[in-house]
Amino acid sequence: MIKKKPIDLRNILSKNIKKHRELLGYSQEKLSEKAGISSNMVRDIEGCRTWVSDKTLINIADALKTDTYRLLMPETIQEEENYKTVLQDLTKTFKKLRADFDLNLENALKLWGK
Repeated sequence: MIKKKPIDLRNILSKNIKKHRELLGYSQEKLSEKAGISSNMVRDIEGCRTWVSDKTLINIADALKTDTYRLLMPETIQEEENYKTVLQDLTKTFKKLRADFDLNLENALKLWGK
């Protein structure tokens, strides 16, 4: 029987929080303010020295403007999920832009009497 290496959730959480925090341009202090936790707690989480309660995890995810589960996803899975999400968002945006363009063009043609 082949033993699988256990997933190090603490390390994954640490990396994901730091990555999301930096993408938003937040310092550890700014994240702590937004999440309602101490800056020492943020440092300890990012340093893999402590674990978080479910409430704290939700507060951190909200402060980072992401879904809670994304903070616990290994990077390779997260990149695939992010790609799909971005693609879906872009598709919706382009459909809306196209509908708005078509409506504005139709209105303009009516005004010009064509």
